[in-house]
Amino acid sequence: MKNFVSAGSQLTLIAPYAVASGAGCKIGAIFGVANGAAALGAEVVLSVAGVFDLPKAAGVIAAGAVVYWDDVARLMTTTAASNTKVGVAVEAVGTGAALVKTRLNGSF
Repeated sequence: MKNFVSAGSQLTLIAPYAVASGAGCKIGAIFGVANGAAALGAEVVLSVAGVFDLPKAAGVIAAGAVVYWDDVARLMTTTAASNTKVGVAVEAVGTGAALVKTRLNGSF
């Protein structure tokens, strides 16, 4: 097929801020996990689908809960207001947990 570009599970974009390898990154409405470190304005390869351990805000997150990216705090949260919907939690985590196992949904 002549018009195929890529599978779309990874995208190369310009980093809007310095990002560490494995960190979440939001560019417009696109959210992904950096495959490597990138400086502000440099190209970064983001995985936009898959399951990743990502830092979370305080509070309980239930398995199957919709999770959002808080781009100010750079944390996953269940709070929709002012945040970007990125996927679902694949296991429950308590208040004291630092990470939440998140399945990214590359379609939103």
